[in-house]
Amino acid sequence: MDATAKPIKPALVVEPEVQRPTRAEAEAAVKTLIAWAGDNPEREGLLDTPKRVVKAYEELYEGYRQNAHEILSRTFDEVGGYDDIVFVRDIPFFSHCEHHMVPFVGKAHIAYLPTEGVVGLSKLARVTDVFARRLQTQETLTAQIIDAINDALNPRGAAVMLEAEHMCMSMRGIKKHGASTITQRFTGVFAEETAEQQRFFSLLNMQKS
Repeated sequence: MDATAKPIKPALVVEPEVQRPTRAEAEAAVKTLIAWAGDNPEREGLLDTPKRVVKAYEELYEGYRQNAHEILSRTFDEVGGYDDIVFVRDIPFFSHCEHHMVPFVGKAHIAYLPTEGVVGLSKLARVTDVFARRLQTQETLTAQIIDAINDALNPRGAAVMLEAEHMCMSMRGIKKHGASTITQRFTGVFAEETAEQQRFFSLLNMQKS
């Protein structure tokens, strides 16, 4: 292979499109759930609730209508020869547990070692939201974020850690408020070299100025 040729980036897997109900059908479903919960969907305070819920769902689950590869498609090569770690930590996110449809809220920490330029820092936060604003498990969310970074940027390595509190544990079930769940995944040199993993954790734990 020509030493100057850039490797071909693999394409992200495209998920099959789901047939969405109409807005009227979605509002009727909310009305049914209100009645099932034990309240009267026809009382004044709840009359417009189905419309509000459906409108809120459009925002809470907007990730289904977004494309992570498009967000990461623009990179910048003029970085003064910089080829060391890029690390964005404490990216706030919220998602919804696919088992109970209640929120989990936390922070994402993302690092990568560039090979073909860097991506705008805000794009890492946007990619986190693309996958977080869907029905999720934290484990799947972690994997999807790092896979998108690897597929789009082809870095020498990437690292993603998520820490979150799950309302399905805090609000229901065992009702243990404050419990934190941590998931992480390393690829490339972060997976192969202990020193790079240690550097990731060192930067993660640095005192903020």
